[in-house]
Amino acid sequence: MKRAAVYILASKRNGTVYVGVTSDLHHRMAEHDQGLFDGFTKRYGIKMLVYYEMHATMDDAIRREKQLKKWNRAWKLRLIEQMNPEWENLFNSETGEIAFGSRDVGVDR
Repeated sequence: MKRAAVYILASKRNGTVYVGVTSDLHHRMAEHDQGLFDGFTKRYGIKMLVYYEMHATMDDAIRREKQLKKWNRAWKLRLIEQMNPEWENLFNSETGEIAFGSRDVGVDR
């Protein structure tokens, strides 16, 4: 199911991090995993999904992405540690599944 998401990728535990936004997290993760994007994530080998938030609207997700991109590195690492203390890759590239563990923001359950 497609839903707006903000996500954080990492190259390794406490490594280089990347904040992104998408309307289809499964599809976007497959693209990152296969190295289909030229640029920052491909150049630095950033493929591990370590954090994500689901949002009710794309506008909300974009607003949150902009907020997170302004955060300093320590704040981003703390956010990851709160939700994923072991820095596990939440995306299984073999099955295409994403592990639960991050949060729904502004979404009725």
